[in-house]
Amino acid sequence: MDWAQLWEIATLPDNIPIVLLLILIPFFTWLAFKQAFANDRLIAEIEADPELAKTHHRKAEPYKKGWDKLVHAWPYLLRIEFLAAVIVTLILMVWSITLDAPLEEPSNPNLTMNPAKAPWYFLGLQEMLVYFDPWIAGVVLPSLIVVGLMAIPYIDPNKLGSGYYTFRQRKFAILTFLFGFHFLWMILIVIGVFLRGPGWMWFWPGQTWDHHRQVDEAFVHLPQIFGLHNPFLVAAFGVVVLLGFVAVVGGVVHWLFTTRMKSTYDKLNIWQYGTIQMLMVSMMALPVKAVIWHAFKIKYVLITPWFNI
Repeated sequence: MDWAQLWEIATLPDNIPIVLLLILIPFFTWLAFKQAFANDRLIAEIEADPELAKTHHRKAEPYKKGWDKLVHAWPYLLRIEFLAAVIVTLILMVWSITLDAPLEEPSNPNLTMNPAKAPWYFLGLQEMLVYFDPWIAGVVLPSLIVVGLMAIPYIDPNKLGSGYYTFRQRKFAILTFLFGFHFLWMILIVIGVFLRGPGWMWFWPGQTWDHHRQVDEAFVHLPQIFGLHNPFLVAAFGVVVLLGFVAVVGGVVHWLFTTRMKSTYDKLNIWQYGTIQMLMVSMMALPVKAVIWHAFKIKYVLITPWFNI
């Protein structure tokens, strides 16, 4: 096991940001949930005894004298912001002095890098190219993920939870964002940084990146498993499978809304509900395709003369 190589990968100037993200994202996720659960407990206490709302029981933290007084932006807020700007500036100065910029020699078409990796913030897209055609992995799915995450607050009719952290009142929005950002985006970046080596082959942590390694993986298309070769039958079979996938995921989402989130479901109009269903199906397509790729070596489900999925 070559753990020195893993350390070398983690300490590359280009990979320092993702290492910091691996520390900061779990910390701030924990911090946000800690505050959300504290507010949930406070809301439950006030709902049980509404008289508490007339007192200083409006914050999860213990009451401190002076909370009810007016505090001016100057000098209190601006002083904190100035100190934060100075600290960030110092961190960036130390970073730029101690770590060299990841610049290399001019590109040479006769001598390409192996592995040829995009910057860390694009490695999620590069990993998706393994499972989908470029037009899907590079355009459709990223657009749906980004636009979908931005659309969640607007398609969610729940007006509670605005201006304060809460989990109980915003379960759907929070869980959907966590799935889309942490699972569909951050995990793909981690895979691209630490688990993809020469030839974009899969190397487990501590496994030596052998540039001469050869992996003979026989991928098949799903229609071939069922002995279909006629182009029309192959395309029709793929359409049926995709429609079945949409029906299963849509059915599970519908069951969750009608049983677990009935109050939210009753407030949705047809456009909001249709948008939610489309986003859920699109988001689930990525992990499902990755699983059948790695576990069953299935490359495509739908094959047509124009595009493949």
